Amino acid sequence: MDRRPGVPRGRRLAVVSSRDVQQAPSPDALAEMMVQIAQDRDRQAFARLFRHFGPKLKTFFLRWTPSSGMAEELMQETMLTVWRKASYFDPARAGVATWIFTIARNMRIDHVRRQRNPSALPPDPENTPDTLEEGLIGAERDALVRRALTTLSPEQQTIIRLSYFNEKSQAEIADELGIPLGTVKSRTRLAMNRLRALLEDKS
Repeated sequence: MDRRPGVPRGRRLAVVSSRDVQQAPSPDALAEMMVQIAQDRDRQAFARLFRHFGPKLKTFFLRWTPSSGMAEELMQETMLTVWRKASYFDPARAGVATWIFTIARNMRIDHVRRQRNPSALPPDPENTPDTLEEGLIGAERDALVRRALTTLSPEQQTIIRLSYFNEKSQAEIADELGIPLGTVKSRTRLAMNRLRALLEDKS
Protein backbone atom coordinates (compact mmCIF):
# COMPACT_ATOMS: atom_id res chain seq x y z
CA MET A 1 0.00 0.00 0.00
CA ASP A 2 1.26 3.46 -0.87
CA ARG A 3 2.82 5.20 2.13
CA ARG A 4 4.10 8.35 0.44
CA PRO A 5 3.75 11.60 2.39
CA GLY A 6 0.33 13.13 1.90
CA VAL A 7 -1.43 9.86 1.13
CA PRO A 8 -4.00 8.91 3.81
CA ARG A 9 -3.30 5.66 5.59
CA GLY A 10 -5.90 2.92 5.29
CA ARG A 11 -6.57 2.85 9.05
CA ARG A 12 -7.32 6.54 9.14
CA LEU A 13 -9.79 6.24 6.28
CA ALA A 14 -12.27 4.28 8.39
CA VAL A 15 -12.71 7.02 11.01
CA VAL A 16 -16.04 8.77 10.50
CA SER A 17 -17.42 11.22 13.01
CA SER A 18 -21.13 11.19 13.78
CA ARG A 19 -21.23 14.92 13.18
CA ASP A 20 -20.23 14.27 9.55
CA VAL A 21 -23.50 12.53 8.69
CA GLN A 22 -25.16 14.73 6.09
CA GLN A 23 -27.25 14.71 2.97
CA ALA A 24 -25.79 12.94 -0.04
CA PRO A 25 -23.71 15.36 -2.16
CA SER A 26 -24.88 16.28 -5.65
CA PRO A 27 -22.97 15.13 -8.77
CA ASP A 28 -21.54 18.65 -9.11
CA ALA A 29 -20.37 18.59 -5.49
CA LEU A 30 -18.69 15.22 -6.03
CA ALA A 31 -16.90 16.53 -9.10
CA GLU A 32 -15.73 19.58 -7.12
CA MET A 33 -14.33 17.28 -4.43
CA MET A 34 -12.34 15.42 -7.07
CA VAL A 35 -10.90 18.71 -8.34
CA GLN A 36 -9.89 19.70 -4.82
CA ILE A 37 -8.23 16.33 -4.25
CA ALA A 38 -6.43 16.36 -7.59
CA GLN A 39 -5.20 19.96 -7.46
CA ASP A 40 -4.80 20.68 -3.75
CA ARG A 41 -4.54 17.19 -2.20
CA ASP A 42 -7.42 18.34 -0.01
CA ARG A 43 -7.85 15.82 2.82
CA GLN A 44 -11.20 17.21 3.91
CA ALA A 45 -12.58 16.79 0.40
CA PHE A 46 -11.23 13.25 0.36
CA ALA A 47 -12.86 12.53 3.72
CA ARG A 48 -16.22 13.69 2.39
CA LEU A 49 -15.79 11.59 -0.72
CA PHE A 50 -14.88 8.60 1.42
CA ARG A 51 -17.92 9.02 3.65
CA HIS A 52 -20.16 9.00 0.59
CA PHE A 53 -18.62 6.11 -1.34
CA GLY A 54 -17.04 3.96 1.38
CA PRO A 55 -20.25 2.15 2.45
CA LYS A 56 -21.38 1.75 -1.16
CA LEU A 57 -18.05 0.24 -2.17
CA LYS A 58 -18.08 -2.18 0.74
CA THR A 59 -21.58 -3.33 -0.23
CA PHE A 60 -20.34 -3.75 -3.82
CA PHE A 61 -17.45 -5.97 -2.71
CA LEU A 62 -19.62 -7.97 -0.34
CA ARG A 63 -21.53 -9.21 -3.37
CA TRP A 64 -18.39 -11.09 -4.44
CA THR A 65 -16.74 -12.10 -1.18
CA PRO A 66 -18.29 -13.53 2.01
CA SER A 67 -15.54 -11.88 4.07
CA SER A 68 -16.43 -8.52 5.58
CA GLY A 69 -12.74 -7.99 6.31
CA MET A 70 -11.78 -8.57 2.69
CA ALA A 71 -14.57 -6.28 1.48
CA GLU A 72 -13.29 -3.59 3.85
CA GLU A 73 -9.73 -4.04 2.60
CA LEU A 74 -10.77 -3.82 -1.05
CA MET A 75 -12.82 -0.73 -0.30
CA GLN A 76 -9.81 0.89 1.37
CA GLU A 77 -7.57 -0.01 -1.56
CA THR A 78 -10.08 1.45 -4.00
CA MET A 79 -10.28 4.75 -2.13
CA LEU A 80 -6.50 4.97 -1.86
CA THR A 81 -6.35 4.50 -5.63
CA VAL A 82 -8.86 7.32 -5.99
CA TRP A 83 -6.57 9.52 -3.86
CA ARG A 84 -3.47 8.63 -5.85
CA LYS A 85 -5.07 8.89 -9.29
CA ALA A 86 -7.45 11.80 -8.73
CA SER A 87 -5.67 13.82 -11.41
CA TYR A 88 -6.76 11.25 -14.01
CA PHE A 89 -10.45 11.95 -13.40
CA ASP A 90 -12.07 13.72 -16.35
CA PRO A 91 -15.63 14.98 -15.71
CA ALA A 92 -16.18 15.29 -19.46
CA ARG A 93 -15.84 11.53 -19.87
CA ALA A 94 -17.62 10.09 -16.82
CA GLY A 95 -19.30 10.97 -13.56
CA VAL A 96 -17.45 10.51 -10.28
CA ALA A 97 -19.50 7.44 -9.34
CA THR A 98 -18.87 5.76 -12.69
CA TRP A 99 -15.13 6.45 -12.44
CA ILE A 100 -14.83 5.17 -8.87
CA PHE A 101 -16.89 2.04 -9.48
CA THR A 102 -14.78 1.28 -12.56
CA ILE A 103 -11.73 1.33 -10.30
CA ALA A 104 -13.59 -0.93 -7.85
CA ARG A 105 -14.54 -3.42 -10.55
CA ASN A 106 -10.93 -3.60 -11.75
CA MET A 107 -9.81 -4.04 -8.14
CA ARG A 108 -12.21 -6.96 -7.77
CA ILE A 109 -10.99 -8.59 -10.99
CA ASP A 110 -7.35 -8.21 -9.90
CA HIS A 111 -8.19 -9.72 -6.51
CA VAL A 112 -9.79 -12.78 -8.11
CA ARG A 113 -6.80 -13.23 -10.39
CA ARG A 114 -4.47 -13.04 -7.43
CA GLN A 115 -6.45 -15.85 -5.86
CA ARG A 116 -5.80 -17.88 -9.02
CA ASN A 117 -9.42 -18.81 -9.43
CA PRO A 118 -10.37 -17.90 -13.02
CA SER A 119 -13.81 -19.51 -12.66
CA ALA A 120 -14.70 -16.80 -10.13
CA LEU A 121 -14.04 -13.98 -12.56
CA PRO A 122 -17.15 -11.88 -13.21
CA PRO A 123 -19.06 -12.18 -16.49
CA ASP A 124 -18.73 -9.69 -19.31
CA PRO A 125 -19.10 -6.23 -17.68
CA GLU A 126 -21.31 -5.12 -20.54
CA ASN A 127 -24.00 -7.48 -19.29
CA THR A 128 -23.77 -6.98 -15.54
CA PRO A 129 -26.21 -4.95 -13.42
CA ASP A 130 -23.22 -3.13 -11.88
CA THR A 131 -22.36 -1.51 -15.21
CA LEU A 132 -25.95 -0.38 -15.70
CA GLU A 133 -26.04 1.03 -12.18
CA GLU A 134 -22.80 2.93 -12.69
CA GLY A 135 -23.98 4.23 -16.05
CA LEU A 136 -27.21 5.54 -14.58
CA ILE A 137 -25.45 7.21 -11.66
CA GLY A 138 -22.91 8.85 -13.96
CA ALA A 139 -25.61 10.03 -16.36
CA GLU A 140 -28.16 11.10 -13.76
CA ARG A 141 -28.45 14.57 -15.19
CA ASP A 142 -28.35 13.46 -18.80
CA ALA A 143 -31.51 14.50 -20.63
CA LEU A 144 -31.49 11.33 -22.71
CA VAL A 145 -31.72 9.13 -19.64
CA ARG A 146 -34.50 11.22 -18.16
CA ARG A 147 -36.48 11.04 -21.39
CA ALA A 148 -36.03 7.28 -21.42
CA LEU A 149 -37.34 7.09 -17.87
CA THR A 150 -40.62 8.65 -18.97
CA THR A 151 -41.29 5.63 -21.19
CA LEU A 152 -41.40 3.30 -18.18
CA SER A 153 -44.55 2.45 -16.29
CA PRO A 154 -45.23 4.61 -13.20
CA GLU A 155 -44.36 1.65 -10.96
CA GLN A 156 -41.03 1.10 -12.71
CA GLN A 157 -40.20 4.81 -12.66
CA THR A 158 -40.79 4.94 -8.92
CA ILE A 159 -38.46 2.02 -8.25
CA ILE A 160 -35.70 3.33 -10.53
CA ARG A 161 -35.81 6.78 -8.93
CA LEU A 162 -35.74 5.37 -5.41
CA SER A 163 -32.94 2.94 -6.25
CA TYR A 164 -30.58 4.93 -8.45
CA PHE A 165 -31.37 8.54 -7.67
CA ASN A 166 -32.24 8.25 -3.96
CA GLU A 167 -29.74 5.40 -3.48
CA LYS A 168 -32.08 3.14 -1.51
CA SER A 169 -31.62 -0.60 -1.28
CA GLN A 170 -34.21 -2.95 -2.76
CA ALA A 171 -35.24 -4.00 0.75
CA GLU A 172 -35.79 -0.36 1.73
CA ILE A 173 -37.85 0.20 -1.41
CA ALA A 174 -39.99 -2.85 -0.67
CA ASP A 175 -40.65 -1.56 2.85
CA GLU A 176 -41.40 1.98 1.67
CA LEU A 177 -43.80 0.87 -1.08
CA GLY A 178 -45.30 -2.00 0.89
CA ILE A 179 -44.65 -4.58 -1.82
CA PRO A 180 -42.72 -7.90 -1.83
CA LEU A 181 -38.96 -7.78 -2.35
CA GLY A 182 -39.35 -10.11 -5.32
CA THR A 183 -41.66 -7.59 -6.98
CA VAL A 184 -39.06 -4.86 -6.54
CA LYS A 185 -36.39 -7.07 -8.10
CA SER A 186 -38.53 -8.06 -11.09
CA ARG A 187 -39.64 -4.47 -11.77
CA THR A 188 -36.04 -3.29 -11.52
CA ARG A 189 -34.88 -5.95 -13.96
CA LEU A 190 -37.62 -5.15 -16.48
CA ALA A 191 -37.01 -1.41 -16.17
CA MET A 192 -33.25 -1.75 -16.64
CA ASN A 193 -33.72 -3.96 -19.71
CA ARG A 194 -36.09 -1.36 -21.15
CA LEU A 195 -33.73 1.52 -20.45
CA ARG A 196 -30.76 -0.31 -21.91
CA ALA A 197 -32.66 -1.08 -25.11
CA LEU A 198 -33.76 2.55 -25.47
CA LEU A 199 -30.31 3.97 -24.80
CA GLU A 200 -28.65 1.54 -27.19
CA ASP A 201 -31.09 2.59 -29.92
CA LYS A 202 -30.00 6.21 -29.39
CA SER A 203 -26.27 5.45 -29.43
